Amino acid sequence: MYSSFPAGAPVVREPRHVPVAHLVRGGIVEGVHHGSVVVLGTDGRVEFALGDIEAAFYPRSALKPVQAVAMLRSGLPLDGDLLSLAAASHSGEETHLAATRRLLDLAGLTEADLRNVPDLPYDPVVRDEWVAAGRAPSRLAQNCSGKHAAMLWTARLNGWSLPDYLDPAHPLQQAVARAVEDLTGQPPAHVTVDGCGAPLFAVSLHGLARAAARITTAVPGTPEARVADAMREHAEMASGTRRDVAALMRAVPGLLAKDGFEGVQVAALPDGRAIAVKIADGADRARVPVAAAALARAGVDPALLTAFEGQALLGGGRPVGSVRTVPALSPDSLTSCA
Repeated sequence: MYSSFPAGAPVVREPRHVPVAHLVRGGIVEGVHHGSVVVLGTDGRVEFALGDIEAAFYPRSALKPVQAVAMLRSGLPLDGDLLSLAAASHSGEETHLAATRRLLDLAGLTEADLRNVPDLPYDPVVRDEWVAAGRAPSRLAQNCSGKHAAMLWTARLNGWSLPDYLDPAHPLQQAVARAVEDLTGQPPAHVTVDGCGAPLFAVSLHGLARAAARITTAVPGTPEARVADAMREHAEMASGTRRDVAALMRAVPGLLAKDGFEGVQVAALPDGRAIAVKIADGADRARVPVAAAALARAGVDPALLTAFEGQALLGGGRPVGSVRTVPALSPDSLTSCA
């Protein structure tokens, strides 16, 4: 049985993941995706769990809404599309680049002030066009540039130093750490460096789901509610026009959803129901259908989720199989915790 508020930091251990999805080809299980899943009810209690929801893990970009809350709490005057961008893992489309430039202009800064890692656009179509045009990797194109521009502006508004804004000891990152502890209900188990260079906090899958629920159930006008509103109203700014996470928010009314590298997905509804998923091997082909199944377990109408049940597996150009979630994830299953 799981409590709503585990005491202390998450446990650092090898996660006890279990099978959550099967790759089925021609009626035979060809591959198995392990992972962990948690579903919270409206009262914040765990209604369903598979695998290890209390072990420390890295939520990667799924933690960006919490980072955005921390920046608003520190005085960042953002709402709407630019706030959504501040919580984004964007695709590198022109609208994302233009909005990041707007953020930098508002802060009185330039791309040269960013400290994220130069990269190509995340969206494969945009990336191919970028390369074909002979453009080099840039900090602006990297999927976290909106967050970094917002971090810089937050630091400038508070009179904090700019060159070291990614240092875990910097006042900005200390504010983020406090928000992580506040919203997840637990102190981080460890701090390392994310792919973009920002501090990355190890939390539990349970804590990540709890943070999302607290953001979506917050009182209107609070930093949490502002982040939820911005991301839901500008889903493509928080991700991209061809991204599954934006499509998921469009498909399910009121849903806040955020993905993260290495197979992480978190989502929450305005009434506090929330889910969090970690796919052990980081596979997106399992992340999407497992998240959809978890949302169905949370009570979302399965008819709204049919587009997220997983892409067909092709053989000779025709469908011969698919990724299928394990029976325990079915809403009809009697399993409550495993």
